[in-house]
Amino acid sequence: MAELATTARPYARAAFASAGAESQLSEWGDFLGRAAAAVQDPQVLPLIGNPRVRSAELVDFLLQIASADKPDANKADRREAPPQRNFLQLLADNRRLKLLPEIAAQFEVLRSEAERIADVDVVSAQQLSGEQLKTLQAVLERRLGLTVRLHPQLDKSLLGGAIVRYGDFVVDGSLRGRIERLGAAMNAA
Repeated sequence: MAELATTARPYARAAFASAGAESQLSEWGDFLGRAAAAVQDPQVLPLIGNPRVRSAELVDFLLQIASADKPDANKADRREAPPQRNFLQLLADNRRLKLLPEIAAQFEVLRSEAERIADVDVVSAQQLSGEQLKTLQAVLERRLGLTVRLHPQLDKSLLGGAIVRYGDFVVDGSLRGRIERLGAAMNAA
């Protein structure tokens, strides 16, 4: 898994640099997300690396899927190829199309950092109310100094409380976590 992330990193940075130069972070993010979904499709997966499928045909196919909101994208003249096509061709030439999901994920991390947005996971034992989420968001925005997007999730195994995660920043306020810490303290004594 770490090897996958390491291999994908330069491609994600290159896509991010191209998107930033064109002021198209959102467009590139959408494009990479759709391309990543396409290469994970069970019908498309066998085409990648298949010697009977030419890389240019595969790139055109993926570009058509990933540029679904642009009807003229598949009619683009190859001499004036869009940067997204060039990017897909580079991945195909280097046999890296299967990295698209990891590239898309890393691109979104770079994009969030550039836009000063923190995507925070909040795992709780019970559904949090809108007021609770607003309060948590305000506290986190003050603490992190970033705009916070909360991603609430339910996990009944927590018994109570919540776990807040943003990168390496983790606050375990779950009842299960408290019990585990108490048990560890008692065993250490």
